[in-house]
Amino acid sequence: MKLSELPIGTAAVITKVGGVGALRFRFLDMGIIPKTKIKIVKVAPLGDPIEIRVRDYELTLRLEDAANIEVNAEVPV
Repeated sequence: MKLSELPIGTAAVITKVGGVGALRFRFLDMGIIPKTKIKIVKVAPLGDPIEIRVRDYELTLRLEDAANIEVNAEVPV
């Protein structure tokens, strides 16, 4: 599943960071790396961008960029 497809409030674990060149390095520099927990916090009124929580801070990503990140949604216990 892609990060851009997760609903608000859903937590997930990053499985793959895609993108090419500088985009991929930007993700990695922001702490978006495999096996990291991530959560969708907010979505802008028109649906783009989205706000995510990763490593105790919030980031805002465009949906186009979020589509390059693959995640496994966590099942609530």
